[in-house]
Amino acid sequence: MSEQQPAAETTAPANFLRTIVADDLASGKHTTIVTRFPPEPNGYLHIGHAKSICLNFGLARDFGGRCHLRFDDTNPAKEEIEYAESIKDTVRWLGFDWGEHLYYASDYFEQLYLWAEQLISQGDAYVDDQTAEEMRATRGTLTEAGTESPYRNRSVEENLDLFRRMRGGEFPDGAKVLRARIDMASPNMNLRDPAMYRILHTPHPHAGDKWCIYPMYDYAHGQSDSIEGITHSICTLEFEDHKPLYEWFLDKLGIYRPRQYEFARLNLNYTVMSKRKLLQLVQDGDVAGWDDPRMPTLVGIRRRGYTPESVRTFCERIGVGRNDNWIDVGVLEECVRNDLNEKAPRAMAVLRPLKLVIEDYPGDRVEEFETANHPQKPEMGSRRVPFSRELYIEQDDFMEEPAKGFKRLSPGAEVRLRNAYIVQCTGVVKDAAGNVIEVRCSHDPGSHTGGPTADRKVKGVIHWVSARHAVQAEVRLYDRLFSDPNPDRGGQDYKSFLNPASLEVISDAQLERSLADAAPGSRFQFERQGYFCADEKDSAPGRPVFNRTVTLRDSWGAGK
Repeated sequence: MSEQQPAAETTAPANFLRTIVADDLASGKHTTIVTRFPPEPNGYLHIGHAKSICLNFGLARDFGGRCHLRFDDTNPAKEEIEYAESIKDTVRWLGFDWGEHLYYASDYFEQLYLWAEQLISQGDAYVDDQTAEEMRATRGTLTEAGTESPYRNRSVEENLDLFRRMRGGEFPDGAKVLRARIDMASPNMNLRDPAMYRILHTPHPHAGDKWCIYPMYDYAHGQSDSIEGITHSICTLEFEDHKPLYEWFLDKLGIYRPRQYEFARLNLNYTVMSKRKLLQLVQDGDVAGWDDPRMPTLVGIRRRGYTPESVRTFCERIGVGRNDNWIDVGVLEECVRNDLNEKAPRAMAVLRPLKLVIEDYPGDRVEEFETANHPQKPEMGSRRVPFSRELYIEQDDFMEEPAKGFKRLSPGAEVRLRNAYIVQCTGVVKDAAGNVIEVRCSHDPGSHTGGPTADRKVKGVIHWVSARHAVQAEVRLYDRLFSDPNPDRGGQDYKSFLNPASLEVISDAQLERSLADAAPGSRFQFERQGYFCADEKDSAPGRPVFNRTVTLRDSWGAGK
């Protein structure tokens, strides 16, 4: 993204942040807006982060500014290069780019250290020898003031000496911390002498082994924004109580103070978005990894087949506000469904096959029927689908004793095989247990497209695959990971709401031959089944593996 990128055409709905930015530019308060997306590289991004990415990069794009990607990498014990690379890849996947504006808080460590010495010299910071447990015990409560540390009134000279020795590596982990001297009686708990630096003898993924003391997130965050000249520091509401602390540091240091604005985070039902809980799901084997298609991580929904366009549309649709509210996951699924309906080519796949034999069709005959790849988009072309005497149909498309209103195949009934012939059931073959294993039919030879009886109407249309030409594949039917709309509510273990039917693996699905070499990541509508994606990791030419992205309609809500 360029320094002065021209404003883009946008249909983004108005929100209070767009109004603030527009007013600031109109008044001349800022001539260029600068936003940032500042993730900690300690895990994989989830759908909640997508809202922040779209908001920050979208505002910069639409108002001709720039958006920085900055890693707030202040804790090397939890951060990995793998996470940072995944974050960069995910931001690009969503359709955004930071250009030359990639930054790391760790690049500012020397400046942050010098500012910490400045605060010590001003009497605004001190070295504390208390343990973490002692500091927690003396912090106080929401109704009771905290207790001042016995080390709070050390001299400036002693504090500077100890802090420099901390940097020099003289003390073990946890032996000392640098704290801000603010107000142990403040009603804002964040202002009760918060820690600024801790000792951690751990190499840093980006900064290497130069440091053994590391700044706390709350100390580094506001100054990083200041260094980068951020004009609109946008974050979620849980950081609202941290703003006075950020501003205290900036004011005491006498440096540029960015303005912070808070918005409501994304709360999505039928899921959890706590990094700790998502990590627990991975570590306990409840899912197959961070990119499990049931996970709300962006690598997970990407593998499931969600499109970046649908995620951006979802973020625009839910809007930006100041009040917390819950969004139905069905809204996200509908955005995916609408996007794929426009762009996904159609194909036929039989997930639970039942053999159908057309007894009056020659056994050695093979026809090919021209079939559109998309019924409303001729520009997407067509393909030739082979047809033979033996086919596979869905088990659910046949009932020996049809229920009332059943319009598919049953003894004596007729249906149209999509894009092919009308067939009539003449009998069945059963196994020793009495289960139907084969359906016998006759066909109307003139009922194919262009035939003399092509316009003859029958009540049902079903899909099929030629048994001789079918491609056997593994198909994974993913559903919501949790069976309760609020699995993260207090008082009950969220894992007790795990949906036991969130994954069904079908190993013997029969697909039309055009899907044999589907490229990993390619998406299709399996007619009458839903939208599916060739798995990015496990699918290979001639050995496809498909994930169900979303059903054709919401089976959890009104459409059930």
